[in-house]
Amino acid sequence: MGKGEGGKVRSLVRDPRGRFGLAVLGLALLCALAAPVVSAGDPAAQRDVVATRFLPPLSTDLHGVVHPLGTDRFGRDVWTRLVYGARISLGVGTLAVLLSVAIGLVVGAVAGFSSGPVPVVLLALTDFALALPRVVLLLLLAALWRPSAALVVVVLGLTGWMSIARLVHGEVRSLATRPFVEGAVSLGLRRTRILARHILPNALTPVIVAAALGIGNAIMLEAGLSFLGVGVQPPVPSWGNMIASGRDTLLNAPWVATAPGLALVLVVVACTLVGDALQDALQPANRGQTLR
Repeated sequence: MGKGEGGKVRSLVRDPRGRFGLAVLGLALLCALAAPVVSAGDPAAQRDVVATRFLPPLSTDLHGVVHPLGTDRFGRDVWTRLVYGARISLGVGTLAVLLSVAIGLVVGAVAGFSSGPVPVVLLALTDFALALPRVVLLLLLAALWRPSAALVVVVLGLTGWMSIARLVHGEVRSLATRPFVEGAVSLGLRRTRILARHILPNALTPVIVAAALGIGNAIMLEAGLSFLGVGVQPPVPSWGNMIASGRDTLLNAPWVATAPGLALVLVVVACTLVGDALQDALQPANRGQTLR
């Protein structure tokens, strides 16, 4: 890692927003990866439903098992479902953003570095996709096929690449006029090599910032789809369907929906803070501005 990259990392870590966001995301990721170790083990486990349903937080059931966040209507441990649900919510959000970035990079790079009708067609396709209401399109696509985590990843990825493509297109168009690109062209290098080796690596800064912000948005959208019943399906836990399962018990068992709700808010806020801190670290000229 060069001095410039090291300085940017130190700037990110010194930023209070970056420290808080990275700490929250690191803790959530650690709990998700270590779910079998830090929990009861089976998020769908049901023992004596009548005796263990709606136990309050820090209760011990008849089998001597401690439930740090209580149990739900089926006697399932909320903490166990929370950490296993983190795997689904964080995984779906991250994979969806990676898919969006991959599509957006290809479309934006080709549109920005090509000539003729190709960029016109690609930009028209991007503008058309941007004009479509994303939530309605998400619900439509999710209703056409059997809901699953894989489907949510594909749907979120296919409806979230347009802003990335616009960012990449603008950066590529700007970099294509730089002297180092003109020098590479004069040396007879292939355009694909110039694009892949010289232009795209210099166009990734706004993409990284947008991806960090996009992960929080994707996690929120996944939770919304699961809450509506067209996302991850029970008994597989995700924060969205956990909130949905506890919405009818907010008065007598508020912990069922509160725990995943707080986790969702903290992670989404952490992603936003990391994105803002990344923007200031990677683009100091734009310090104080927020990329949306």
